[in-house]
Amino acid sequence: MLRRLLWSHWTATFARVGLAGVLGWAGMAKLLEDQGTRRRAILAYRVPGISVDLADILGLLLPTVEVLMAVALLVGISVRVTAVATAALMGVFIIGIISVWVRGYSIDCGCFGGGGDVSAAGRNSRYTQEILRDLLFMAAGVRLWLSPRSRWAAQALTSSPDYSYRGRHHSAV
Repeated sequence: MLRRLLWSHWTATFARVGLAGVLGWAGMAKLLEDQGTRRRAILAYRVPGISVDLADILGLLLPTVEVLMAVALLVGISVRVTAVATAALMGVFIIGIISVWVRGYSIDCGCFGGGGDVSAAGRNSRYTQEILRDLLFMAAGVRLWLSPRSRWAAQALTSSPDYSYRGRHHSAV
């Protein structure tokens, strides 16, 4: 029963639309901020080799990619590719959070806007929550990568057997 629920088209639809919402929200929140705020969020990670100029480029590129991925997932095109990209992006975010945590920095991850150095109060619980949240989003991306078939996806209109909807009782594996 649990396996059937996990691999249902409705679960894939929820994962696809949910990830689209998260990526869209995160990307738009950052795009609506000024360049200085985006720069501060990226530089707070203190990654060697990231200059101010590169932080400015990344500060615009990352949220733009997030919004484009959100649109692809919401519409249901290139679901498998976008799901892999989403899972990989979440992995990068997790590594970044673990990196600043291990090095003793206290930052706002900037995932949904904002970002930069913050007080150390609640650092451990904040980082734990952010990592668990991103692991959940990563799992949703992996789920869609393994079986991208979902309801209301433009991809379902194609003849590709990887994406077409074949009925309620069709196995997704």
